[in-house]
Amino acid sequence: MSNNQFKRGELYSVVNGMATTAVARRLQKNFRNAGLDITIEQWSILYHLWKEDGLSQLELGNRTFRDKASTTRLIDNLEKQELVVRVASKEDRRINLVYLTDIAKPLQQITYELANQTMNEALLDISKEEIDIVKNVFQRVYDNLTNKDLL
Repeated sequence: MSNNQFKRGELYSVVNGMATTAVARRLQKNFRNAGLDITIEQWSILYHLWKEDGLSQLELGNRTFRDKASTTRLIDNLEKQELVVRVASKEDRRINLVYLTDIAKPLQQITYELANQTMNEALLDISKEEIDIVKNVFQRVYDNLTNKDLL
């Protein structure tokens, strides 16, 4: 018997969605105030390339939880801004690998600082223990819903 009797506004997904949207809006505002002309969505692509440059478009889509069309559009726009370049894979020319340009590399430090500032604003007066609980709960929810044995 489930003990999950929620009012509409108390659903995990609603509360999580509201918090996620608030953080994304604040980070976008902080980027804009710093004079950066990148979106949060574009930053998510750059973030994964800063961690591991030369990922395929498919892998970038997987890591950012985006479909193929959305990933392609984001990379197109990053290319227009000269922040990334696509290079056909030597092993399989159907695969495009995405690399950071020299213009994108210095953005890493400032965007990380702005992301940390944003999270400090978001987590004001929230204890480490509370943060750990939330992380644990959401990880368990994710694991429960992505467990291959349950599908």
